[in-house]
Amino acid sequence: MREAIALYTILWPILRRAMVHPLRTAVIDDLRTWRYIDLVGGAMHLAEKIETRSGATRIGVMLPTSGAFAMATLAAWILGRVVVPINYLLGDEERQYIIDNAELDLVITAGPMLEFLGKRPENVTLLQLDKLRFEGVPPLRLPAIAGADDVAVILYTSGTSGKPKGVMLTHRNFRSNIEDCAKRIELTSADCFLGVLPQFHSFGLTGLTLLPLAVGSRVVYTARFVPKKMIELIRKHKPDIFMAIPSMYGALMSVKDAGPDDMRSIKLAVSGGEPLPRDIADRFRERFDLPIREGYGLTETSPVVSLNTLTHHRDGSVGKLLARNSVKILDERGRDLPVNAEGEVAIAGPNIMAGYFKLPNLTAQVIRDDGYFLTGDWGKMDDEGFLYITGRKKEMLIIAGENVFPREIEEVLNRHPSVRESAVVGRMDPMRGEVPVAFVELEEDAGFDEPALRQFCREHLAGFKVPREIRHIDKLPRNAMGKVLRRALREHL
Repeated sequence: MREAIALYTILWPILRRAMVHPLRTAVIDDLRTWRYIDLVGGAMHLAEKIETRSGATRIGVMLPTSGAFAMATLAAWILGRVVVPINYLLGDEERQYIIDNAELDLVITAGPMLEFLGKRPENVTLLQLDKLRFEGVPPLRLPAIAGADDVAVILYTSGTSGKPKGVMLTHRNFRSNIEDCAKRIELTSADCFLGVLPQFHSFGLTGLTLLPLAVGSRVVYTARFVPKKMIELIRKHKPDIFMAIPSMYGALMSVKDAGPDDMRSIKLAVSGGEPLPRDIADRFRERFDLPIREGYGLTETSPVVSLNTLTHHRDGSVGKLLARNSVKILDERGRDLPVNAEGEVAIAGPNIMAGYFKLPNLTAQVIRDDGYFLTGDWGKMDDEGFLYITGRKKEMLIIAGENVFPREIEEVLNRHPSVRESAVVGRMDPMRGEVPVAFVELEEDAGFDEPALRQFCREHLAGFKVPREIRHIDKLPRNAMGKVLRRALREHL
């Protein structure tokens, strides 16, 4: 039985592509071009090196966005191990916590990574790819038998509150998600992807690694986001699919000589990771004659839940659900709400995580008995099946008894010509419960005029939603995926 369901692992479609089209280009990164045979052959070699150095169930991978990350992941799966991607941008303490919590005895990395880090991780063997030599024909071996519901990856969340949580994602989670994504956006092996998203994040792992490799597409990586370099890569490789977070789309508009002709090849520009500000979407479309299609997902959902496409889209929404997903909108007592009513978004489907690693009580709090995962996001579903996300439940402000989401205020501030981007947090107030405080990044050469910004907000918002205070900040604090760290902003209150 396990031999039969082993074909439903995420490894199988990638191996099948390598067998059918071994010489097809799979990955182009900052250092080299990888054919499918290079990825799988290298993974076979690497699997032998891992096996002689580690007996642990889980293998850490700490590498920049590259073909090497994909090769290391395949090597661990060939051995039937669980992959634990490690965010190399974390501080030493958080990184060590992940290594200890996951009980790793080996981390696959490379010399340049170690130079980038501060303190070297403790109690773990570092297997440096740049010091290995893969010579001769790879040692062919049948992949270890794995079941569809076996854990394939443990992705640790960024730890915006408390310790990072390990999200256990199974082979079925990934297979279902990539199959539904490929069908929704009608992917073919002729498509070319371009991205810079880190592969230790679910968006980069599923959307820019597993999805193109399983479909047989070509993917172009670069490890660091530099706007001018991204435009040069678009001009050179003419990608069909581009995936990025909103702030990256905003930064591309800073490249003065870039225009619509550069974007002609892109048939789908996907935004995810955080809400897409309406201002960025409108200005990007006007500048490049290319609409950005927003999607929605979480690490716990492998990650894609819904997606706007070329043929099915609504501005302001995050699209329609993938084929095997279903949604409930719940009130504060967990009861179903009707169409167009706002409440907490709950998702069910084969892409829902197996749970949080070593945290059964927390898992039980977020996965209901009926299998629906409580996302912590607030939203609604319209009568045509489009999902709208209005804010994070934990970020919701209660101002004089009224529920206010920061995003509504941020959308207004972002429309002001002097504001590049904004973030709003709540400050406790003895009279009103909470009051909104805004932090703004300014456009180049723009002056900071708080009274003018507050007046602009008064013209577009109800009085109780107008920020009590607006502060100028050079750069909003962000995590590795570019999400604004509101916790860090609250420390300035």
